[in-house]
Amino acid sequence: MSQPDPEVAPLADPLALARFAKLDVVARLVVEGYMMGQHKSPFKGSSVEFVEHRQYHPGDEIRHIDWRAYGKTGRYYVKEYEDETNLRCYIMLDASGSMGYGQSTLSKFSYAKQMAAALTFLLLRQRDAVGLCLFDDKMRELIEPSMNAVQFPRVIEALEQAEPGRETSLGAVFEDIIPRLKRRSLIVLLSDLFDDIKPLRAALKRFRHYHHEVIVLQVIAPEEEEFPFSRPTQFHDLEKTNNRLLVDPHRLRRHYLEQYREFMAQIDQICGKTGVDRVKLLTNEPFADSLGEYLALRSLGN
Repeated sequence: MSQPDPEVAPLADPLALARFAKLDVVARLVVEGYMMGQHKSPFKGSSVEFVEHRQYHPGDEIRHIDWRAYGKTGRYYVKEYEDETNLRCYIMLDASGSMGYGQSTLSKFSYAKQMAAALTFLLLRQRDAVGLCLFDDKMRELIEPSMNAVQFPRVIEALEQAEPGRETSLGAVFEDIIPRLKRRSLIVLLSDLFDDIKPLRAALKRFRHYHHEVIVLQVIAPEEEEFPFSRPTQFHDLEKTNNRLLVDPHRLRRHYLEQYREFMAQIDQICGKTGVDRVKLLTNEPFADSLGEYLALRSLGN
């Protein structure tokens, strides 16, 4: 089978690009065509030389405690080595029903899957360890971070098989995964965040309490941002009952936009207070632009 020609790839159009080639090929095109050379690991090197001590945190490997330092100071310190300070990233992909929405562009879930694939390829090329968590109202699949050569095809296979499922429960999923994180990690959350605010706030606070860095890539469809409907339109619930309702958009539009803007303001406030970086990604934006937003945040953190 002949390989797609990168020179004719429609890189500026997410919908056309997704039709152009498979998930793994598009990820390579996006990263290699636009982004290579811009990413820096926020931690140190990849050899096994001793770097420094740091204070012990719950979840650290006990075997790395420096008992001599404890004898002198009465405090627990952990020896860090350069191979342990490479970036460990968990890409958390929301596979709930609301992510299945898409009208004029790719569905939010398809867009988020492509972003997850591109981030995986990017991080592995940088020799960082990357893993994947798929969830809706519970964790559906967890691939632990690795730099192994088979990690990229493994993640791609999981992404290709994934479909939007049930309701969202960000708080419950985060409470489940936080105890599994044995070391300080970067959490990249790909979600529309359409869930209850209070559990989300509590979960983000817990991530930060355990010194994990969190970047939220909030995936939004243009119609959700603008509500451009002008004729009687049938809406249906993608998560709960799947009921359909015919409404007059003129009557609904003002109320919807007020509620949407209030919700987004609450998300901004939560992320700001918990020290979480957030980027809004519209599904009609080129993948490379969205990836660039992620890289800009990483560079600010280094």
